[in-house]
Amino acid sequence: MQKLIIYGPAKLMGEIEVEGAKNAALPILTASILAQNKVIITNIPDIADVRHTIEILKYLGCKVLFENNTVVLDSSSIERFTIPPEYAKLMRSSVLFMGALLSKFRRAELSNHPGGCEIGQRPIDLHISAFRQLGIEVFEHNNRIMCRCDKVKGSEIFLPIPSVGATENIILASIFCDGEVVIKNAAKEPEIADLCHFLNKLGAKIRGAGTHIIKIEGVKRLKSEEVVHKVIPDRIVAGTYLCAVAACGGEVVLKNVFPRHLDSILHILKSSVCKIKELKNEIWIKREERLKGGQRITTHYYPGFPTDLQAPVCSAFAVASGVTIIKETIFENRFKHVPELVKMGADIHVEKDIAMINGVEKLRGCKVFARDLRGGAALFVAGLSAQGVTEVMDADYIDRGYERIEEKYSLLGAKILREKGE
Repeated sequence: MQKLIIYGPAKLMGEIEVEGAKNAALPILTASILAQNKVIITNIPDIADVRHTIEILKYLGCKVLFENNTVVLDSSSIERFTIPPEYAKLMRSSVLFMGALLSKFRRAELSNHPGGCEIGQRPIDLHISAFRQLGIEVFEHNNRIMCRCDKVKGSEIFLPIPSVGATENIILASIFCDGEVVIKNAAKEPEIADLCHFLNKLGAKIRGAGTHIIKIEGVKRLKSEEVVHKVIPDRIVAGTYLCAVAACGGEVVLKNVFPRHLDSILHILKSSVCKIKELKNEIWIKREERLKGGQRITTHYYPGFPTDLQAPVCSAFAVASGVTIIKETIFENRFKHVPELVKMGADIHVEKDIAMINGVEKLRGCKVFARDLRGGAALFVAGLSAQGVTEVMDADYIDRGYERIEEKYSLLGAKILREKGE
């Protein structure tokens, strides 16, 4: 296991480029197995989850080259339709291979316990129910899910919640459907729109991405041309930078970012004394006075405040003036970072799905443990603002979604070392 040693407090100054979006890159890489020719995908973040996805692609039989944030993939030699448990347990998004493999082979098998951070219940019941509505037979046996069909039938699927993963899996499974598949109450996240954009480049016919109604018209085959696609910027990585500047103070310009994807966090920080300017693909943020609390923040599905930024924003407002209240509505086990922040001197009380943050003047560095990806990022942000040395243990969680985080924040003036954990 890795650990990050942060020497605080830091004042963040300079410019930084935001990497490509993890939550767009993973489904796009998965969808690449459907391509008729080689695909070139740029702006791919060099993170653990991408490396794990590439391992799965190679296991299936794909030829994959990954260097300089670009993946060149040839799926012409793909031959397997089974994801073994040792790969499935690495990350939650392995479940998306089900939809893609069903389109490719009309068969798919996966461990029924896909991995990822333990942030609460994330059952794949919605995926299985949707598959069955598409005419796909689903069997569960010996801790495995087996799917098969002769064809995917056109149908109308209503999702009880706008699940990102279920929306993506339905789309992937429906590319060659008989007729049209309509997803109602679909998730609206920008990463889904990026996946659909990529699939349409391959020759799929998808309309409505970014709205609550997505329509997939089945095609007989995809295009034979080589496809090049650039992944959108990571709005959660960008939001973490914004939270870090809000916590530490300083002046930073984020490049390669889509401000419209960050409306909810930008609104909150603008109301909390941060000066912010939004350009076409840049965000300038400056914080001089102490951050002002008093906010009431509720996580929600996009375009609401993202649950993935709940933990980093918690660290920022831990050192703000006044009382800030955060309500978590997406996952029931997403306050694991709070006890670690309390070790650092934060005054935070959690009751069920609500965290009440009574801002303190400063945090103090100590040894803390990351329990999940975004919680680890929150401890990293707290360490940047804290007095003294903070050791963030189990930093491998952070590496799942942030590309060389210690190097990038060092470019903004932070002092951070990486070492092997104990």
